[in-house]
Amino acid sequence: MRSFFPAESCKETHPNALNPQSWLQIERGKLPKLSSYPSSASIESLVKVPQPALLPFYKPADYVEVLAQIHEELESCPPQERSNLFLLQYQVFRGLGEVKLMRRSLQGAWQKANTVHEKIIFGAWLKYEKQEEELIADLLANCGKCAKEFAPVDIPSHLPFDVNVSSIGRMTNENCISQNVTFTIGDEEIVCDRQKISELSAPFNAMLKGYFSESRAETIDLSENNISPFGMKAISIFSLTGSLIEVPPNLLLEILAFANKYCCERLKDACDRRLASMVSSKEDAVELMEYALDENSTVLAASCLQVLLRDLPNCLNDSRVVEIFVHANKQQLAVMVGPGIFALFCFLSEVSMNLNSSSDKTVHILERLVEFAENDKQRILALHQLGCVRLLRKEYDEARLLFEGAVNAGHIYSVAGLARLDFIKGDKFLSYELLSSVISSVTPLGWMYQERSLYCDSDKRWDDLEKASNLDPTLAYPYMYRAASLMSTQNAQAALSEINRILGFKLSLECLEIRFFTHLTLEDYKAALCDVQTILTLRSDYRMFEGRVAASQLCTLVREHVEHWTTADCWARLYDCWSAVDDIGSLSVIYQMLESDAAKGILYFRQSLLLLRLNCPEAAMRSLQLAQQHASSEHERLVYEGWILYDTGHYEEGLQKAEESISIKRSFEAFFLKAYALADSSIDPSCSPIVISLLEDALKCPSDNLRKGQALNNLGSVYVDCGKLDLAADCYINALKIRHTRAHHGLARVHCLKNDKAAAYREMTELIKKAKNNASAYEKRSEYCDREQAKADLEMVTRLDPLRVYPYRYRAAVLMDNHKEEEAIAELSRAIAFKADLHLLHLRAAFHEHKEDVLGALRDCRAALSVDPNHQEMLELHNRVNRHEP
Repeated sequence: MRSFFPAESCKETHPNALNPQSWLQIERGKLPKLSSYPSSASIESLVKVPQPALLPFYKPADYVEVLAQIHEELESCPPQERSNLFLLQYQVFRGLGEVKLMRRSLQGAWQKANTVHEKIIFGAWLKYEKQEEELIADLLANCGKCAKEFAPVDIPSHLPFDVNVSSIGRMTNENCISQNVTFTIGDEEIVCDRQKISELSAPFNAMLKGYFSESRAETIDLSENNISPFGMKAISIFSLTGSLIEVPPNLLLEILAFANKYCCERLKDACDRRLASMVSSKEDAVELMEYALDENSTVLAASCLQVLLRDLPNCLNDSRVVEIFVHANKQQLAVMVGPGIFALFCFLSEVSMNLNSSSDKTVHILERLVEFAENDKQRILALHQLGCVRLLRKEYDEARLLFEGAVNAGHIYSVAGLARLDFIKGDKFLSYELLSSVISSVTPLGWMYQERSLYCDSDKRWDDLEKASNLDPTLAYPYMYRAASLMSTQNAQAALSEINRILGFKLSLECLEIRFFTHLTLEDYKAALCDVQTILTLRSDYRMFEGRVAASQLCTLVREHVEHWTTADCWARLYDCWSAVDDIGSLSVIYQMLESDAAKGILYFRQSLLLLRLNCPEAAMRSLQLAQQHASSEHERLVYEGWILYDTGHYEEGLQKAEESISIKRSFEAFFLKAYALADSSIDPSCSPIVISLLEDALKCPSDNLRKGQALNNLGSVYVDCGKLDLAADCYINALKIRHTRAHHGLARVHCLKNDKAAAYREMTELIKKAKNNASAYEKRSEYCDREQAKADLEMVTRLDPLRVYPYRYRAAVLMDNHKEEEAIAELSRAIAFKADLHLLHLRAAFHEHKEDVLGALRDCRAALSVDPNHQEMLELHNRVNRHEP
């Protein structure tokens, strides 16, 4: 343990360097109290909350208005503008952190691409965004289905040769003396068909059949025209056959330049396409792109571009590739990417910032983004992003100019950048006043108070951060700051309560780190171990304490102070956590089990289920892929592949995998997958008996009670949908007997359908008592009680999980029933401010319609249709309101 820190960390001096062994001594025994530590190892020096990041995103003050404008323009704009509008929509959703909506916008940009270049850019962008999902493309290919966004574009078919370009107004000189013409190049002579060569271009036609002296000559010297004898022979053959199939690449490049010089469009196009067909690697693309740009060869340039973009992010580590993009002039970029220049640099800047946001390469790419911005919104994005990078690089004067440009173009969020620059200059008061001016001039948002808090004294800072949390509870910094402040006053229990507020609905690595440290101060090593193992589940290379210590090392140290668990102990603990709806606790146990020799496939699968519950879909997909890799048998692997396909929307292929697995071996998981996929993807009631039969087959197969409880719960739901309430109740009761706590929910539903709301209420109360994560239980219980109790339950839901939208909708509906229209709209607006939710926007649009506020209703309809363009009720409301637009 002597070499706890990596060598590079040891080289850096730090005023509050952490000595982990002073906190987690290897010797057995109780750790000393925190208060006994010297100031260098005090809480303040160890728990540091960094300033919230200044995000390099487009964050309009009223995103609903911007989404509505984009949707309105999409309805009426010419086809060539649609991709850029979807790109802007993508940037709005990116600022909101809505990953699924971001990808759908990219998909829209790809689908509505008006040029092959846009198709290449957005196809490569989708591939980049889904680079961890390439296994899905392979699985689909095995099922005989292709994921189109992963497939390269057939560029030549999208760039047909314009036959009108090659038509030649022919000159005819009756004095032509020969059918053939001989071209001499050095000592060699190449005999060509005069007529065929003259048909290659207008200059050749004029030379060979016009009134020039060459038109009467039988021999013409081309020695000074940069064409070799082999090249001229290939041109002669092309003039007769129209083919360059056997010509090697170096000769094709020579012919391409010659064709350009003599305006031989048909010959040039043939060279262009033949060379394009040879581009298969980054090396090919780098070498040939220069020729493509010099010779204005659009097919070759597009082919090279596609190969380079599909190799991202790797190819941006090649300086030659960066040079191509950074130094190409506007004319060359037009050859390379047509009208998609801004989209190209938007894509490249995102990739480069993900690689290294403060690198010279990122700066150069963002400078080009600024250069090619065509409207205010594009300029806002480009200026703000470059401003953030300049700030990160401590290039303060340049950053100020960029942020000022973005603010002047209408981006209020860039004021946060100006405030930070004033603070760096030592003018804290000016920073405070700048944010205060923003807060007083627009409808305030959470980030505004969060930013202003950075320039306040402690009491005012606390007040501003409370306001920030009330306006936007998704912001992590306020909770972290409050928890750290409470720790600094030795109030660890209050700090724990504070950080648990956000971890109850948002799994954040930074917040888990603070809770880990809080548990250490309380000497609760089991809880500390749980947190660090959860951190490592989410990110195995995570480093704690400002990046100075690997989380895995701290995990090892903490484990020395926790009793060792056998495999049986782990399974018992997992059963307890699962039954208590303690998803983080369950994750921690599974992490520990994975370090043993247990069967890893099933454990990674359980891990993926928990991560989905915790709203970590990307981590869940990684776990599911690990399950597939570690499957102990063919039939088990097919089940995991089925879930991978199902979870990415490929339902039929998921069912196919389940059936393949069953054909090899009848197993619980295969039957469960098939039943789940069939029940969830079909609205046909006739499927219910099949689903029931499949779940019954699953329950006959060997499995543990964790999964059997889930199967019984699902079977109960199907029976309820079929109206077989007694059978459903039996399923739920049997699930509860094996401690499947969530079955209380289903049993409450049965009681309610039997008109016994009191029993339903009691059932949900039992779930609330047992479940560690119980926001959904409070929400469901609100349906089984009187209005006052329902309001109390839903207030509790909002405290526990402010991202759940039903409570806002319920409260707004009650206010509307009481004719408090403005209060109802305000209730919805406070949630819409931080969550782009279809149902919230739909209800607010309906309220606006009720008030005869046509413009407000239309705005919300259009924004909602940006979230889900195919929502039928929303479309009907939009069309109804649209007819009354003034």
